Parts: sequence; C-alpha cells; structure tokens
Amino acid sequence: MTILKKNWYIIPKAILRLCFILINNAYCIPTYVIWMLLLTPLRKLHPETYWKIEGYFFHWLLAMVSMWSWSAGYDVVEMGDDITSCLDEKTLVIANHQSTADVPLLMAVFNTRKQVLPNIMWIMDKHFKYTNFGIVSVLHQDFFITAGKASREKSIKELIVHLITSYIPRSRKWAVLFPEGGFLRKRKAVSQKYAAQNNLPILNNVSLPRVGALQAIMQTIGPQRVANNNSKSINANNINKVDKLAWVLDITIAYPKGEPLDLLSIVFGHKEPCKTIVFYRLYNCEELPAGTDALTQWLYNRFEEKENMLDTFYKTGSIPVSQYSTNPIHPHVVAQDCLRFIILHIFFITSSYLHFQIFMAAYNYCNYLMY
Repeated sequence: MTILKKNWYIIPKAILRLCFILINNAYCIPTYVIWMLLLTPLRKLHPETYWKIEGYFFHWLLAMVSMWSWSAGYDVVEMGDDITSCLDEKTLVIANHQSTADVPLLMAVFNTRKQVLPNIMWIMDKHFKYTNFGIVSVLHQDFFITAGKASREKSIKELIVHLITSYIPRSRKWAVLFPEGGFLRKRKAVSQKYAAQNNLPILNNVSLPRVGALQAIMQTIGPQRVANNNSKSINANNINKVDKLAWVLDITIAYPKGEPLDLLSIVFGHKEPCKTIVFYRLYNCEELPAGTDALTQWLYNRFEEKENMLDTFYKTGSIPVSQYSTNPIHPHVVAQDCLRFIILHIFFITSSYLHFQIFMAAYNYCNYLMY
C-alpha cells in the first residue's frame, strides 16, 4: 500500500504521455507529408532545393521523437572517440541492436548535430514501412531491407541499387546499419548455435553480425572499390571520389544493468529515469580490409569488442575508456534544447492549421462549382 501511495502518479503520467504522443504524431507526421506533397513541383524543377528542404523537415520531425525520451528522463551519455571529423563526411554507422528504444535514442543523439539528421539514411527492416512513421521514411528514401535467407541476396542487390540511385544523388552523409539483423533477444539463440557449429565466439550481450550489407556497401561506395558487378544496369564506375565513404562509426549502445528500454517505456515513461551510454569507435574507411573474409573477421572483431565492453559495463557499471579509445572525449550527457522543441511544436501546429484551412477552402470551392 505504501508503494502504491508513493507511485500514485505513474498511471496518470502514462496516460497523459500517451495522449500527448498520439496528438504529437497527429499534427507532425501529416504536416511533413503534406508539405512534401505541396513541394512536389519543386522536386521536378530544382531537386537540390527540394531535398535540402525535405532534410530540414525530416530533422525537425525526428526532433519530436528525441523529445519523447528526453522528457521521460531517459538521457544519453556520449563516450569514446571524438567524432567531430566525420560529422560532415560520408559515414557508415554500425550499432548493436537490443530493443525498439535503440533508434529513438540514436535520434536523440543525432538531433543535437545540425547536419546529421537532414542527410541521414536509415537501413531498417521492411516491416517498419507499415508503421505510422513508414510514410516518412518512404518519402525520405530510407532503405527497407528484407530479413531471411530466402530474400537475402535480393535485398543486398536492392541495397546496392538504392545506394547508387538514392544515397549518392541525394547527397546523403550518414547511413545507419544494424549488422545483427534483429533484436538481441530474437537473434541470441540462433547466433550462439551458429557460433558453436562454426567454431566462433559464443556471445551473450550481442549476436554475431551479418556481413552481407556491410560488404555490399563497402564494395559499392567504399574507398577501395567503387564499382559493383551486381548492379549491371547502373553505371557504378561514375561514382566520384566525393561520393565514397570516408568513415565507419561503430556505436555500442549500453543500457544500465543490461536492461534495455523499449518504445513502450519511452511512450509511457513508467520506468525510472536512467542514463544510456553510447560509446563511439571511429575508423577511417581506408584502414578497413577489402577482402570478404578479412572484412568479415573485422566485423566479428568489433562485436567481440562490444561483447567484452558490455560485459564489463554490466558487472562494474563503468567502461574502461582508455582500453577502447586512444583519443577519448569527456563523457557527457547529450543536452537537448527545450526552446527549440517549443518552436518546432509551434511550427507543426501552425502548419497543421494552415493545411486545414487550405483543405477547407478547396472543399468549399469544389462544392461551389458543383452547385
């Protein structure tokens, strides 16, 4: 009874947060979609301007998602290498994948960098296309990958084409990939079975990564090779030097006590406030091995490193930074801008009102013509 009295506010708080986030979705996502539809002629006349505007809208929309976790008290702490040098360069981000909270928390981190989210491409499971946010990712031209052995080769070929026909022409900078191919809780048993059969390390805190997407990306826009035989209909040889990847940013997401947040936690805010660590390891693409076997081993090494890092963190509550980073930044909580959130809310609400007025004017005009 004492505990219930102490935590009486949790249910009302969860209900209020749910209502707010549903309303927030209702006036943000349609606003983004309608603006993009209204600007469609500009896409034909001056595509560079259209995609620049779209990038700003996309960033502002993801800022709303960043606000959800921040307002619930779920902060993110940055540690590891200094990533300043890759912020405005073509960079492949690889990260471990534990839960549905991973993407919103990464959005919260990226939100504080001006040029990251407008020029980012997410590589995600195709099922995400059918969520409320799917239409946004379709218009932004993110890539939806199909999981499973049966469609793996087809998905890799489609990824190569997407890189050449979308990532490069849109002047994207960052591409985000989760090499494990799914959440840890779903992949762990299969990963450990495969590792045992192939004399590979048995991992508990991460799963063995799949190298197919990374290999396709490096063979298509990596520094060692800019042409790919799998895209015969695309002239990959015309990829310029400026279109090549410059960096690989390896991010390790570490939740306190190894208990991941999830999307429901972020929506309802019912879990205690906590600090999730994102640890950076930055690699120059020129240093990555070019051969398939060598690249596979390089990726396996990164996830073995994550395994050891997370094991230490879960047992001790800290990460020995000097062991993993030669030029570490000072660990700090990612600071969000409350005033900016307020301004963006005003923008989306005002835009929604404007769009409603345009719709009503068009509706009344049509009725006038009919009668």
